[in-house]
Amino acid sequence: MILADIQKVYLVGIGGIGMSGLARYFHHIGCQVCGYDKTETPLTLALIAEGMAVNYDDSVDKIPQAFTVNTPNTLIIYTPAIPANSPILNYFKQNGFELQKRSQVLGILSKGMFTVAVAGTHGKTTTSCLIAHILQSSGNNCSAFLGGISSNYNTNVLFGTNNVLVVEADEYDRSFLTLHPDIAIITSMDADHLDIYGDESHLVQSFQLFASQIKPDGTLIAKLGLDVSTGTTYSITGKADAQAYNIRIENGAFVFDFKNQNLQLEGLILGLPGQHNIENAVAAIQVALLMDIDVNRIREALHSFKGVKRRFEYQLKANKIYVDDYAHHPEELKACFTAIKTLYPDKELTVIFQPHLFTRTRDFADAFAHVLSTADDLVLLDIYPARELPIKNVNSQMLLDKITLNKKQICSKQQALDYIKNKQPQLLLTVGAGDIDTLVLPLLNSLKDA
Repeated sequence: MILADIQKVYLVGIGGIGMSGLARYFHHIGCQVCGYDKTETPLTLALIAEGMAVNYDDSVDKIPQAFTVNTPNTLIIYTPAIPANSPILNYFKQNGFELQKRSQVLGILSKGMFTVAVAGTHGKTTTSCLIAHILQSSGNNCSAFLGGISSNYNTNVLFGTNNVLVVEADEYDRSFLTLHPDIAIITSMDADHLDIYGDESHLVQSFQLFASQIKPDGTLIAKLGLDVSTGTTYSITGKADAQAYNIRIENGAFVFDFKNQNLQLEGLILGLPGQHNIENAVAAIQVALLMDIDVNRIREALHSFKGVKRRFEYQLKANKIYVDDYAHHPEELKACFTAIKTLYPDKELTVIFQPHLFTRTRDFADAFAHVLSTADDLVLLDIYPARELPIKNVNSQMLLDKITLNKKQICSKQQALDYIKNKQPQLLLTVGAGDIDTLVLPLLNSLKDA
């Protein structure tokens, strides 16, 4: 497939964060771009506003006329999250269209570019956004495909004028194995996506394979303690090649010092809270130094970094505090809870959590219960199924029964809204990767109105 020859692109699953980035890329270079997704979201509405056609009905007769005939200049991109029995996807398969997975297209785009790829079961979106921000704000430029909406640029894709590409390397469905980066970062390898990998050892093997695909003169930067081949290590707790130390809170912001084998930087202010984000910043700093970015520019970029939408995103920061976060794995929840409790140790923490996937809830039920038990008041929503069918005896009640907290309940979305409106908590956290974000605005309004 020669990308320069492509004139028409249809994306099956266009509303996904990675797919929408590709949609924006092909639209940017002048292609006709259309797509299907099952649900209208702010992201699909944004794509429509930008001039792309989006359909929400998985029906062959909803495919635009221009895409019903197979021509050499037409590309169909699909995500593995689309069901195998999708009528639209099967129409394109049965009629011999050029079909590529999202990850394959990303791999093709990255060929010939100086690629910085960020992998990890968590931390990769924030880290890749921070690296892109350091490059952009320092005047060094880059293109970027990000796994979230950057709050600095209000998009998930950046179009650079040079040969540098920053990309989030997704381990789901082994997608990151299409990449051969110049610099690779691995932030974490905690067990996840066991519906794909079966067990943790196969997940680790996949990360090890990703690490082995770095270009011969490239660099691996990995969190200290990960079971990957020798590279540059980073940490906020142990003795690593690059590390943060003297971490403290000053004027409500996280401040830290940095050192590697060549230099020390003191008094770095990160525009995003949480020790886990300082750890992400250490990796990003090491990348920037490898790319010869001026240290003062790095310092300025860390301070001006606004983070990623739905990654510890303040919705309200006044007498009441309301934070929304995408956390959907026990380790992510733990990091988020630790950050918010560090910042507001004297406030009662009310949490609304929506579990994501039946398999993930089943596989990590005890770990979820342990973290959720550290809240002060918990509202649990039903499990968001995403691509999965229900599993017998795996539900929110099963999870609730394991939680040791006294103030805990299962609610519908409307019941959760009513509860928060009546309670008016001083510190509210909504967490989850499903459609819990649809509650953010009504929750915010109910807190503001009081």
